[in-house]
Amino acid sequence: MQSIDFFEFVEHVISNPIALVTVLLILAVILINGWTDAPNAIATCVSTKAITPRNAIILATFFNFLGVFIMTMFNAKVAATIYNMVDFGGDAKLAITALSAAMIGIVIWATLAWFFGIPTSESHALIAGISGAAIALQNGFSGINPSEWVKVLYGIGLSTVLGFGSGWLFVKLLEKIFKNVRRSKAQNFFRKGQIVSASAMAFMHGAQDGQKFMGVFMLGVFLSQGQYQVTEFFIPVWLMILSSAVMALGTSIGGYRIIKKVGMDMVRLEQYQGFASDLAASGCLLLSSVWGIPVSTTHMKTTSIMGVGSAKRFSSVKWNVVGDLVMTWLLTFPGCGLIGYGMAKLFILIF
Repeated sequence: MQSIDFFEFVEHVISNPIALVTVLLILAVILINGWTDAPNAIATCVSTKAITPRNAIILATFFNFLGVFIMTMFNAKVAATIYNMVDFGGDAKLAITALSAAMIGIVIWATLAWFFGIPTSESHALIAGISGAAIALQNGFSGINPSEWVKVLYGIGLSTVLGFGSGWLFVKLLEKIFKNVRRSKAQNFFRKGQIVSASAMAFMHGAQDGQKFMGVFMLGVFLSQGQYQVTEFFIPVWLMILSSAVMALGTSIGGYRIIKKVGMDMVRLEQYQGFASDLAASGCLLLSSVWGIPVSTTHMKTTSIMGVGSAKRFSSVKWNVVGDLVMTWLLTFPGCGLIGYGMAKLFILIF
């Protein structure tokens, strides 16, 4: 089983400009994930004023790392799924060129989505981008591994149905359980409870999204070393730390715009509703991670919020905002896939 020592990695990127550029591009994509995707984990606890934005970002940083570290130590199935999803062929130079092109395409797509304040799924952008690049490189769909790719389709179904359904169910159960509890006592419980549930959500974001990007990171490192036949690997601790730190930096830079869209614009939540949506989404993400299914944390969180809002009153949800989100989700696969395809063709032509 392959891996790479930290000092070996540093020596490799210093001596190999292609490896350095590839690593920087992948780190840029991880930064963008923290910028546009990670804020979903803390959106509800900030919007309900259970915690300040600054403290929420610190909380997300810490639990993102724990999620990356603990889940990867025990179960790295998501990283393996992403790693084996595409086949860049037997020419390592062309493969690393295509992968770098895909990373640039993902950065372009994610930056545009962030500019408009839309919480696009970086997980799906990543999958679409590398798939488009692999198709460009192989001149056909032989670059796609259907048995791994189908897990993405399962993930879309899970994040939509389970997210909405569990959000609706959890908030109904909480309303029944706390029906006769004094309001001030219940609010105090849910204010503290939201910090716990937001921590769980940030933990699962690291467990899911951190693994996806580390899987691509390992792919980039192996390809830059000329190793295109590696099928099994383990993720070193230094990469877990690096990935978490870069993701946290992204969240601290640009997180509030996404927090506002998810936690405030789509539906106004009370603290018990925020607690229910976080608990529902993090539980569903845990199941998906154990099964090795790469789901979108953005989809899971936003659909759980929709379920919570709909449980009170269907009109509580601002469906015009939901429509914008859904349209972006639908466009991510063809849009980012085409950008990855076009950038890969251009890079192969130039280099």
